[in-house]
Amino acid sequence: MKGKAVIIVTIILLLGFGYKTNAQQAGSNTYDFLNLTNSARVGALGGNQVGMYIDDVSLVFHNPANLSPNLHQSLTFNYVPYVADIKMTYAGYAHSIEGIGTFGLSIHAINYGSFDRADVDGTLNGTFSAAEYAINLSYSKVLSPKLRAGISIKPIISNLEQYNSFGLAADIGVLYHSENKLFSAGVTLKNVGSQLSTYHETYESLPTDLQIGISKKLAHAPFRFSLTAQDLFDWNMKYDVQDGNGEDVADAGNDGNGLDQIMRHMIFGVELVPSDNFYVAVGYNHRRRQELGINEKMSTTGFSWGFGFRVYKFHFAYGSARYHLGGSSNHFSISTNLSNFRR
Repeated sequence: MKGKAVIIVTIILLLGFGYKTNAQQAGSNTYDFLNLTNSARVGALGGNQVGMYIDDVSLVFHNPANLSPNLHQSLTFNYVPYVADIKMTYAGYAHSIEGIGTFGLSIHAINYGSFDRADVDGTLNGTFSAAEYAINLSYSKVLSPKLRAGISIKPIISNLEQYNSFGLAADIGVLYHSENKLFSAGVTLKNVGSQLSTYHETYESLPTDLQIGISKKLAHAPFRFSLTAQDLFDWNMKYDVQDGNGEDVADAGNDGNGLDQIMRHMIFGVELVPSDNFYVAVGYNHRRRQELGINEKMSTTGFSWGFGFRVYKFHFAYGSARYHLGGSSNHFSISTNLSNFRR
């Protein structure tokens, strides 16, 4: 088992660093919505967790190796009224075939709302809309009693006013758990791919990322601790702030503290899990707090919280993340297993 894990993780690392070396482009990435979580549980745990070993079909979005045979006929629907009237939806389903593996199908959509269309003189000329979609075709295979590997292929459709783009991406992941299932660890190579058609004539790279996570549940107390390191291709989180004339006025994202740089890559989560039917979660995203908080009044920027519970055959969950003083995101999830209704 250890040999398989080492080989798979090595392949993922080589693919990731090789792809990033060859495909790194100047400028910002496109399809950044691929990094926005839709899960209420993950939203409450800081926005990303790739090392959790939990039977939740929403977690396949973060690590395709989470697609477990235990999720056979599981169905989930997530809704996120995001900031500034932006709305996200996610629907996913899993189906396991004995001896072959587990398959998943999900749709991740984001609607940016309606905008006023105006000419160069400011004259209004109707409205337009903008939306993006990703279809996730996932597959995972149990390699040993403690190890799973998975992959998601993601066709991407982007419609921004009259401009359209089509892309193709993939996530590759592995997930390990201990025999007593109290410890788990995962590695995910996210959003490896390319634009197949551009909005105009300029190619934009995808938000490719390498993420590593661990999770530990205490044996004699109802707590689970989770940690994910992300943005591992871009160690330096420094960026420049410019004035109206395009002149650099400050260096942000780097206060000269190496610990601060490390922390910006980390997302922390803690859950109180007294039973399989109820949990309370809190999370902390340091980069979000440092980049979006106001120094004079940081408040709870960067922190998140949520809870989940089971009623009859349905699991409900809510998560809230504070991005800045003026806005928070809310996440709602409902899931069930269709096979439960035949019992």
